[in-house]
Amino acid sequence: MNRITSRRDLLIGAGLGAGGLALGTLLPGAAFASQATDNYIDPLAPKQPHFPAKVKSVIWLHMAGAPSTLDLFDYKPQLIKLHGQPLPESFSKNLKTATDGGVGALTATKRTWKQYGETGAWVSDLLPNVAKHVDHISFLKGCKTEGSTHVISSLKLHTSALTPGRPSLGAWITYGLGSANPDLPAFVVLPTGKGGAGGGNGQVIWSAGFLPATYQGTSFRQGDSPILFLDRPERVVQTEQRATLDLLKQINEKHASRYPADTELEARTRSYDLAYRMQVAAPEAVDLKQETAATRAMYGIGENPTDEYGTAALRARRLVERGVRFVHVISGTQEDGIQSWDAHQAIEKNHSVMSKTVDKPIGALLRDLKARGLLDSTLVVWTSEFGRTPYGQTGDGRDHNPWGYTSWIAGGGIKPGTYGATDEIGLRAQEGIVDTYDLQATVLNQLGLDFQKLTFQHQGRTEKATTVFGDVIKPILA
Repeated sequence: MNRITSRRDLLIGAGLGAGGLALGTLLPGAAFASQATDNYIDPLAPKQPHFPAKVKSVIWLHMAGAPSTLDLFDYKPQLIKLHGQPLPESFSKNLKTATDGGVGALTATKRTWKQYGETGAWVSDLLPNVAKHVDHISFLKGCKTEGSTHVISSLKLHTSALTPGRPSLGAWITYGLGSANPDLPAFVVLPTGKGGAGGGNGQVIWSAGFLPATYQGTSFRQGDSPILFLDRPERVVQTEQRATLDLLKQINEKHASRYPADTELEARTRSYDLAYRMQVAAPEAVDLKQETAATRAMYGIGENPTDEYGTAALRARRLVERGVRFVHVISGTQEDGIQSWDAHQAIEKNHSVMSKTVDKPIGALLRDLKARGLLDSTLVVWTSEFGRTPYGQTGDGRDHNPWGYTSWIAGGGIKPGTYGATDEIGLRAQEGIVDTYDLQATVLNQLGLDFQKLTFQHQGRTEKATTVFGDVIKPILA
């Protein structure tokens, strides 16, 4: 007969795979255990913001692979006039191309453009559904970043660093505010397709970095079972599982009484309890059968090519409705061999496929949030790791452009309209320049968090969410 020599043996022997595996990546590490304060006994307890918040939740729509905003939102008549001509020397000075594809001729958009709404925002025919909601959107047309590869720029967008190791913005928000729903993760990631998360960064862009691991994002899969290993093992009934958890708690409490400075045991017990509660809450939160047929159709669920992204977008609405702080929706597709927005060749085919994948669901999300009164309490952010160049590459594509592109924000406390601009051909940000640090600082501000005061002690340093940079974009605040 095998002896049970540790709590881990007890978990495995009792069949408690649900609690042990589902939240294995969420458990605090050694850095967490060294900080014995009430705040860390329950790291996800709700916390007060630094000042009154404008919103409660964020839905971050990440367009992996970097769309050409010159073909979506940034209408440039001068680029159309100069189509086919070499890039003028005044623009090419000190230009370091992003890839080895070289600098081709200036390439005008082939899209049809219109102005929409009271703000008169320009949107191309690739996004007709998003275009209907421009009067709720602030277009940031002077965005810029650092790095010219997907990996580096995606890291900077999500973690404010050019190398792995720092916490993602969602992790900082969870650390700063805690959870508003004890039965669901505070930070959820909804990947779609096979497009990766900007250069294949994967979990790095939703990790907790040097923060306690409990703050990292929880990735939800498609289907009725969103979290791996969450289901109760076969032939283990609920009463058995509950009894095992209670016994584990008693053992942990007895052990913890000998080491009062070590808070990890209490945190682990709470994590197992969260997994137990999530067995009911998580499947219910993403169960779209509870939605009307009209709502599912509005998001394009059950249709090609909108089904997968529409499912993620509707789940994002259901999650913020249930108090989830940060929902990260990542675009990707598998149609016609196209996996993301990365269009170095055949941009017309690429962007036609990708736009059809996301346009209807994003339009539905904005409409749905507005109709339910949730847009006032939710921030919707649309961005990518960078944009694409006004000059072309072989095969009718565009190169990476970290120097000037468009992002947008909609929702609580945001003033609709256009802020900033690129130059006349759309190569470099020229007015109202917005760095990724500024975007993050603004998101934190709307949640009631001062990015200068949101800090964490790590290896003797006071670390901040946006490193040492960033300014709140005050002109877009209502």
